[in-house]
Amino acid sequence: MARHNELGKEGEGIAKTYLQKQGFEILDENWTSGKSEIDLIVRKDRVIIFVEVKTRSSAAFGEPEDFVEKHKQKQMELAATAYIAIMNHRHDIRFDIIAITFTTNKEYKLNHIEDAFWPQD
Repeated sequence: MARHNELGKEGEGIAKTYLQKQGFEILDENWTSGKSEIDLIVRKDRVIIFVEVKTRSSAAFGEPEDFVEKHKQKQMELAATAYIAIMNHRHDIRFDIIAITFTTNKEYKLNHIEDAFWPQD
């Protein structure tokens, strides 16, 4: 597995553990619909949250959350729409980003951005 893929999987594991400790219920991981994928789907207080996890080995080229561009947001919206329909969810939803930047010796900074974006045309 390529190093960036390993880093991404490690970041998703960190994000999952963080969310569980914060009281979120993990509903799905790496959920796909067509060509769209959502890293984590969680629930808290009847709200379903679609989470994009971005992990970087440094912030030299920008913060991880800066790389969740409009195209990715649109892909997440498409997958979320399919998920909501399948699950017949009738309550609120939101889109979060968990940005993880590794520093040294396996230490990292985690930034949970709640309600980070709302996909638009």
